[in-house]
Amino acid sequence: MKTERELRDDIVRIGQLVYQKGWVAANDGNISIRLGPDRILCTPTGVSKGMMHPDDLIVCDPQGNKLEGRKERTSEIMMHLTIYNLRPDVKAVVHTHPPVCTGFAAAGRPLNEALLPEVVITLGCVPLAAYGLPGTPALTEPMLPLIPKYDAILLANHGAVCYSDDVWKAFFKMETVEHFARIALVAELLGGARVLPRVEVNKLLDSRTRYGVKAKVAGEPGCPVAYEDAAAPGKFLVTRDELVGLVDEVLLARGIS
Repeated sequence: MKTERELRDDIVRIGQLVYQKGWVAANDGNISIRLGPDRILCTPTGVSKGMMHPDDLIVCDPQGNKLEGRKERTSEIMMHLTIYNLRPDVKAVVHTHPPVCTGFAAAGRPLNEALLPEVVITLGCVPLAAYGLPGTPALTEPMLPLIPKYDAILLANHGAVCYSDDVWKAFFKMETVEHFARIALVAELLGGARVLPRVEVNKLLDSRTRYGVKAKVAGEPGCPVAYEDAAAPGKFLVTRDELVGLVDEVLLARGIS
């Protein structure tokens, strides 16, 4: 296991990367790591993510109260704490505003088309949470039904959030989301993306464990990934709302609310 100092260095390095990549501007974005059951390490407010020092980081309790640090914690700490509360497996959260996927979020569009095999395998799809005022409970409320089912979420008119059992994995998920959005945008500019057929999507979902991806409901048949129906080329076999309903049915059958 890494020491707290090493984890602080990881956050600072990822902050530099998201700033260099143009995923944040000015003091945007926030990053956190769960140090233990009662301690969360997070970025400070009012500091560029590209210019942080390890000693700038804050330690909070599970209620968001500052325990250690010379600065103030991020104003969006409650979003991180909500994710940690709903996902005991999550150890790190990365929130940024990558321009292309944020463009999809601002247009009210999820990234749910089966276009890239690696995205189907690693993320299933990236749903869209309705807009909520940043820094308030209104931000997290639309996310509540999505957090248990997905590892990446678009936030309407705001940005994206990704989470994992390691802060670097959360960063790489964000990189995948933005890469996917850029390809989806180019495909649309070229006349429209051609989604994978259902049989190929099912093969990809079945192969997840071979690639070391832990199977979750969001990666099983019923995930709201838009794919093509061989009997009606160019048309989605099931609408997004219908597929979300299927996911809910699977969760209910497993006793997960």
